[in-house]
Amino acid sequence: MNEALSAALSARVSAQFAESAQLKLEAAQALAAPIARAAGLLAQTLKGGGKVLACGNGGSAADAQHFAAELINRFEIERAPLAAVALTTDSSTLTSIANDYAYEQVFSKQVRGIGRRGDALLAISTSGNSRNVLEAMQAAHELGLRVVALTGAGGGRMAALLSREDVHICVPHKRTSRIQEVHLLALHCLCDGIDFQLSPSAA
Repeated sequence: MNEALSAALSARVSAQFAESAQLKLEAAQALAAPIARAAGLLAQTLKGGGKVLACGNGGSAADAQHFAAELINRFEIERAPLAAVALTTDSSTLTSIANDYAYEQVFSKQVRGIGRRGDALLAISTSGNSRNVLEAMQAAHELGLRVVALTGAGGGRMAALLSREDVHICVPHKRTSRIQEVHLLALHCLCDGIDFQLSPSAA
């Protein structure tokens, strides 16, 4: 790699870090309150014997799995496992629903099968317009589950589906990669907030 190309790439990397850091600082002002509310909702769900169902597509599927793993295993402290299910992991279930019905139903059918009143749904979509996530939200509401929506770009169609009991965490940006970076931080804040409420040692 020649020096000019190396310098250009280094400058691009620095610009990515700077933009991401700036967005996180700006988002902290807008998102601290809804993230705190969501942490309260999820802690209440878990304390009451409910479980958290999580779904999303692509990078958001990875985020759903990451979040479920942090609850079932642990985040940063030793504690008992917490009940969480990522609806993105069972390839037989996902492909059978997509093949026999429609891809739009891959999450909603799982919500209807294993969701119970008192549970919560973590619905993740950077655009807020993922059709299978929208259908999962509708199924959740039909069953009496509360929803935490993690979106960006204004919230899309998901924003209109939220009830007063739900919580919307909407990253104030339109670029998918930047939204995903803030989503990860928001998920870690949720994990920390849940532990803070349920585990005295987290304080």
